[in-house]
Amino acid sequence: MSGEVKVVAADAAGIVRVQLCHAGKRNAMSVQMWRALRTVFEAIQADARVRCVLIEGGGAGEGDAGLVAFCAGGDISEYPGFRFDPQALRDFHENAVWGGLSAMLACDVPIVAAISGACMGAGVEIAACADLRLAGASARFGAPIARLGFAMAPREAALVAGAVGALTARQMLLEAATFSAAEMAARGFVGSVVADDQLLAEALASAGRVAALAPQAARSTKQMLRALLAAPLAAAQTLAQQGTDGRAGEDVYAYADTPEHREGIGAFLAKRAPQF
Repeated sequence: MSGEVKVVAADAAGIVRVQLCHAGKRNAMSVQMWRALRTVFEAIQADARVRCVLIEGGGAGEGDAGLVAFCAGGDISEYPGFRFDPQALRDFHENAVWGGLSAMLACDVPIVAAISGACMGAGVEIAACADLRLAGASARFGAPIARLGFAMAPREAALVAGAVGALTARQMLLEAATFSAAEMAARGFVGSVVADDQLLAEALASAGRVAALAPQAARSTKQMLRALLAAPLAAAQTLAQQGTDGRAGEDVYAYADTPEHREGIGAFLAKRAPQF
């Protein structure tokens, strides 16, 4: 089982719950899950009945809304199968990952994220696509991919930096720093921090407040905000295209087969400290 993105049909208020589910891996995103994320949000965008989306980590049982993790990052066990080939690596980031994230960003329906436990790497990227973010008190945030020997892809980095702020993004990516829910609230990424056992109820209440208001006004607001914030992502897309369209500059995925990249992934899978 390589994980799934579960969808709970819209309730009477027009709220759809989307769950990131990967049992035993703290809901880490597999390639299959990234592709499913795109399919799910494209379907939500096309459904006029939906007024709000609640995205959460899948839990261990009924009523357990991601107490183990929102999303602990990418499924690193899959990485040796594609990360060491530049073209396969480009396809993963530009099509699989960005396909899922861009479908969330293009969704005109407001998105509320309920975050508990680990929210790392891919989890921060997915949370960055939400309009409103609530976190349980135990939540932890970061993107410690420097330990794996690679940098964040351009559009993913632009998305994260725009949501968490430039300083926080630099600390996450350069120091492999992690932050508590309270720290991320102080930095403006999280709107509310609540007790873990109250997170689902508070997130559903937030989604309910959104769903009770004018749905077309909400969609128009999202379209306007998306247009205002489009420039950084457009610049990052240009950077991601270097090396393939004739412009000068090194391909941003040329690091795929470097010793540093192989060491970072290999060390993680071997459960040892990397030697860079």
